[in-house]
Amino acid sequence: MPTNNETAIAVHPDALFGEVQKNWGWLLALGILFVIFGIIGLGMLFTLTIASVLLFGILLLMGGGIQLFEAFKCKGWKGIILHVLIAILYVLAGIVIIYDPLIASTVLTLMLAGGLIGVGVLRIIMAFQLRDRQGWVWPLLAGVLSIILGILIIAQWPVSGFWVIGLFVAIELLFHGWSYIFIALAARNAGKAAAAESGRAAHTKA
Repeated sequence: MPTNNETAIAVHPDALFGEVQKNWGWLLALGILFVIFGIIGLGMLFTLTIASVLLFGILLLMGGGIQLFEAFKCKGWKGIILHVLIAILYVLAGIVIIYDPLIASTVLTLMLAGGLIGVGVLRIIMAFQLRDRQGWVWPLLAGVLSIILGILIIAQWPVSGFWVIGLFVAIELLFHGWSYIFIALAARNAGKAAAAESGRAAHTKA
């Protein structure tokens, strides 16, 4: 038996999609654009890696600069020294990354691989803690896959530093695009259902 929320969404799709069901075409176009960018990115992983690392360096530099500027407005704050030191660290890291994005990409890739292995171990531990629950094997498999991926990246390091980050960005663009496409199509179907419901209601009143 459907709940009140399910009934409300079925009768009033606006509650879920709002104006998206009227402008789903724009969201669909945006999703297709992201998918295209992702496919292009898969064909130029090195360039995408360097571009992503450079963008990261620029963001660090800007963030550190803003934090330093903000520090001058925090007079009397006991934590101002630590605040300034963190800002300087951000600025220096941004400068180093922008100066040599190639080395930065290899270092970041190694950190990413270590992070994947760490996350994988935590997922396996969590899976064994939930082993008396149904579906505990899924976090176990996810953990094993994360560890394997991290090991594969380290095994090919530092060469993997030239393409791994670009690969992750390209995959993210593809998934992001496909999610927008599915949302747009779902919103279109919801709009059609709402129009049909309105037509039936008008016909019943007539």
